[in-house]
Amino acid sequence: MTHPIFTEEHDLIRAQLRRFVEEKVKPDGPKWEEAGFVPREVLREMGALGFFSLRVPEALGGAGLDARASVVLAEEVGRSTHGGFAITVLVHTDMASPHLLRFGSKRQLEKYLPGVMAGTSITAVGVTEPGAGSDVAAVRTRAVKDGDHYVLNGTKMFITNGVRADLYFIAARTDPEAKGSRALTMFIVEKGTPGFRVGRALDKTGWRSSDTAELIFEDCRVPAENVLGEPNRGFYSIMANFQTERLVIGAMAMAEAREAIRLTFDYVNQRTAFGAPLWEKQTIRQRLSRRLAEVEAARQLVHHTAWLDAQGTDCVAQVSMVKALAGDLVNQVLYDCVQFHGGMGFIRETAVERMARDARVQAIGGGASEVMLEEVAKRFGQALMSS
Repeated sequence: MTHPIFTEEHDLIRAQLRRFVEEKVKPDGPKWEEAGFVPREVLREMGALGFFSLRVPEALGGAGLDARASVVLAEEVGRSTHGGFAITVLVHTDMASPHLLRFGSKRQLEKYLPGVMAGTSITAVGVTEPGAGSDVAAVRTRAVKDGDHYVLNGTKMFITNGVRADLYFIAARTDPEAKGSRALTMFIVEKGTPGFRVGRALDKTGWRSSDTAELIFEDCRVPAENVLGEPNRGFYSIMANFQTERLVIGAMAMAEAREAIRLTFDYVNQRTAFGAPLWEKQTIRQRLSRRLAEVEAARQLVHHTAWLDAQGTDCVAQVSMVKALAGDLVNQVLYDCVQFHGGMGFIRETAVERMARDARVQAIGGGASEVMLEEVAKRFGQALMSS
């Protein structure tokens, strides 16, 4: 049956991604969890297959697709059961590199975009700091103009791909006199730039196959030509890109939840207790059915929101709903899936144990659920009161 939102092209991309995940990710994913990162050859292969250029305009060598392609990508990497792999890919494709794609100059695009698309140049975005997460206007990293360079000083925290990235898009305060939201500028910082270093690799509860870093800038000199977009307008580019980031996190979360329910369905049909498969217990059947209904409903919201974005509709409220709903729901689903696995759900060899650890951060990263709900309230609260 033809899907009302996705096209045959999306179906082909989905099928290709699914084969890649089955053949290249699932067999070796546990090794990546131990190593703490996804091997570069895997990312280069994804680039060669065109997975890193789905949203790049055709004129620049990409597929020229819209948010629906990002959702397909997010769902299929989410199905891998390795959240660290999924977020490594999605940060590169839909959270970091879009800063270059949307605001890069002709020179910047010519210099950096081919490597980004090929997977030979992996990207990271540095906004979050020890004292600034969802509150982007509170960023304190400073950039002071000095001739034809800017000098950066500050620290970034919880940066996905931060240990092994080649290209970083860094938010810094460039006008100390302006209000917080008007004082930020985005910079392109290359790996190996003097004064820039990885402070430490962060040891996380989940997303173990994703390298995450603290970044330190100490009198880091960045050429003025590496300003990304307009000076002092970085806040607005960050907020614009948050929409794609939050949408793909929601899509990834619901794909993970769906896969966890499938794995749990298989388990409770095989595991016997008190003389019968666990599936014979009404409580288990009904709880899994309820969770599946909730996930399917949330997934339809993800798809509809991607369609709205593809039409050019302002959908900040819907994206915020997706992020809040999916981030909380995936945790509720994984709680139940671990519970129904019993003792095996607490053992590292089972996928749901890993997925439960991976899921926790999805109600935090990219905008905490509470922040997302405030965004919804801003846009709908008054309308609801007056209706």
